[in-house]
Amino acid sequence: MNTILFDGYSRTDLLPFTFTRPVAAIRFGILTIAEKWQKQLNSAVSYLTQDYLQPKFPLLTQADNLLINGSVCPDEILLSEINMLKPGEALYAGNLLIAAYVKAADVPDFDETAFQATKVISKQENPLRIAFVYDIFSKNDKAIAADFELLTKGRKSQPIASTNQVVNPERIFIEPGAKVEFSILNASAGPIYVGHDAEIMEGCKVRGPFALCDHGGLKMDAKIYGPTTVGPHCKVGGEVNNVVFFAYSNKGHDGFLGNAVIGEWCNLGADTNCSNLKNTYDEVKLWSYRTQRFDKTGLTFCGLMMADHAKCGINTMFNTGTVVGVGANIFGAGFPRNFIPSFAWGGAQGFETFDLNKFYKMAAAMCSRRNVNFDETDKTMLAHVFQLTAGFRFWENKPA
Repeated sequence: MNTILFDGYSRTDLLPFTFTRPVAAIRFGILTIAEKWQKQLNSAVSYLTQDYLQPKFPLLTQADNLLINGSVCPDEILLSEINMLKPGEALYAGNLLIAAYVKAADVPDFDETAFQATKVISKQENPLRIAFVYDIFSKNDKAIAADFELLTKGRKSQPIASTNQVVNPERIFIEPGAKVEFSILNASAGPIYVGHDAEIMEGCKVRGPFALCDHGGLKMDAKIYGPTTVGPHCKVGGEVNNVVFFAYSNKGHDGFLGNAVIGEWCNLGADTNCSNLKNTYDEVKLWSYRTQRFDKTGLTFCGLMMADHAKCGINTMFNTGTVVGVGANIFGAGFPRNFIPSFAWGGAQGFETFDLNKFYKMAAAMCSRRNVNFDETDKTMLAHVFQLTAGFRFWENKPA
């Protein structure tokens, strides 16, 4: 059966990360949600997402297609129920559409709110899913644990070097090519996973749940509190507490980052510090692209949400619950506002719009450092995001 992961209603609540990817391409735990489904179904998946994203994340249809909600993670119950679905049926958890069979002609205009089918109610009342940006870090412990079991079941870890101090070694898995020396690994609170060709340098202190994905790295003396994910090709140092880095992003120096989500191709300058707790201990509010205001999160701890290709200079200070859009570049003294639109250039002293051609040059330079080609597909997609987000750049919309 041809499997397609659709964005669904949650896409808007997962902005700014879904400006540049489908919902299912978000990293959550060790894997992206799409990778979880691929491994569990043992088949390729494609994406039903925004038109401007489809060239980078293609949609492949056949006569009959299984559409799965891209915000939902697979588990044994859902997999069993999906396998028993018949044509004309759709699987629901309460009012949430999980999966449905759809003919090829109906795929492009699929709308989960208007979809008509025979309802099958899942026994899984609360599937693991991401409905809001802060779910990515706040539910990351469950996602790491599930991915750890999926990736390591029936396999044997590489030996843990004797130079390390280890607690609960049976919950530590090191993939081939990884290097871990002279560090403290404490898996008593959750598993620790070290991916292929990743490296934990000397003096690091790691408390699980923790995932260091393929080709990622922890710099010397890093202090990592779980649940934290350092995605593929990310380099991380300093003090980090409950953070998800997607891929190819850097926090290479000292400074604190907690209860945060960092997209792809981001860079946090040396001694960047991010508040994750208000001085008043009040509930944190976070910018919502759906309501276009700061909405309650229900969380006391909530830090930085930084979208793809965003950067900040040395000694940058972020307030509790700050949202940074795609391609923003923040620098200078003081605390910038806690909603920074996409392609903003500046800081607490004010913003202007990042010139798109200069942005392309910067993005291409960063990608080339990792031997990744920043191509015309990327440019076209980001140019669309630039236009799409113009209304949020308040300095462009002031009366003359």
